[in-house]
Amino acid sequence: MTTKNLLGMVFAALLVSSLSLFADDVVLNPEHPDRYVVVKGDTLWDISTMFLRDPWLWLEIWYVNPQVANPHLIYPGDILNLVYVDGKPRVQMTRGYPSVNMSPRMREESLAKAIPTIPLDAIQQFLTRAIVVSEGDLDTAPYVVQSAGEHVVSGRGDRIYVRGIETEDYPSYDVFEPGGPYIDPDTNELLGYEALYIGGGPVEKFGDPATVYLSDSTREVRTGDRLRPSSRALMSPNFQPHLPPADTEGRILSVIGGVTQIGQFNVVALDLGTREGIEPGHIFRIYQDGDIIKDTVSGKRNDMVKLPDVDAGLIMVFRSFEKVSFGLVMKATDPIHINDFVRTP
Repeated sequence: MTTKNLLGMVFAALLVSSLSLFADDVVLNPEHPDRYVVVKGDTLWDISTMFLRDPWLWLEIWYVNPQVANPHLIYPGDILNLVYVDGKPRVQMTRGYPSVNMSPRMREESLAKAIPTIPLDAIQQFLTRAIVVSEGDLDTAPYVVQSAGEHVVSGRGDRIYVRGIETEDYPSYDVFEPGGPYIDPDTNELLGYEALYIGGGPVEKFGDPATVYLSDSTREVRTGDRLRPSSRALMSPNFQPHLPPADTEGRILSVIGGVTQIGQFNVVALDLGTREGIEPGHIFRIYQDGDIIKDTVSGKRNDMVKLPDVDAGLIMVFRSFEKVSFGLVMKATDPIHINDFVRTP
């Protein structure tokens, strides 16, 4: 037998072994159901967790029904059955419809009625408004010069006076609170600037200043806040949970909302973006950096030891920009902090 043939056999054996190992990694939740009927309010993450130990492996057990329209989308009323195909667990869906008498007609399925991947109420504003801007983007943007009625702060139902709207090309504007820079903690690279959406509405009167009616607000609008033309290009919330590129590592840059301790369903910014191949649906495990302590037992002078990193939870990315991504904390097993690591599970 030649060396080339021997190497080929070894490679084939390793490939088969790795594939078997990968298949074995799909572990069912010990308390999984054999049958589940989807209800309104479910999320894909909830259902994945119900069936799997590691919910990001959902696509490994999802058995696509080619005869069902939009086979990757799940709707309330659908029936999910755990079956085994060639000895491997699979979740098979049958489209469940209410039993009613009706004349034959075309049935339309709204994408908006499909269950979302993660809770929409936690991320809705981030799906419709970009909140990462480049250096200088907001410096020349229109700004709030004063609230109508001379209020210190304004909210929904109030009017604000805005300078810098020079044309009548856009009928409505979003208001942003300029935030600080996103700095890579390891390289000191400037990744962008935070711009937090706080409200918006139509222009009632153009001019200098223009009058804008706040039909929506998430927090107080103040003098100096910046405006950009409204954008309501909703990103689909029906992405699939899956793994990012192998050995990807980043850090948590900030948490939206001004809290200091991060928990479940908080939105965080990561120092990873599309340039690192990050996309909506990517799952990261969160790690607290292990403490460095002095070994007081060894008897050695200044004997320092780094403790292992602590597994603190899971994050799912739901929106990514060039250098920064936003994710929702899906699970928090320990307190999570800014600068904690995120890594491919």
